[in-house]
Amino acid sequence: MRVPGEFDFYGVYAPQLLVLASIAYILSNLLSRLLNWLGFYRYVWYRALFDVALFFITLGGLSQVAKGL
Repeated sequence: MRVPGEFDFYGVYAPQLLVLASIAYILSNLLSRLLNWLGFYRYVWYRALFDVALFFITLGGLSQVAKGL
């Protein structure tokens, strides 16, 4: 039986938010590297704040995609 909001990895249950946050961390890290390579961070006032916002925007987008599945 599948409980909403949990993922089953061979008998180990993980909360959906933990899995989505892990994926969002990887995606936001890749996006950050891409933006750095493109030179976008020259226009950013405070890079750490921008990176945190990028993570939460990515997490929100992933949660909306997961909600639609």
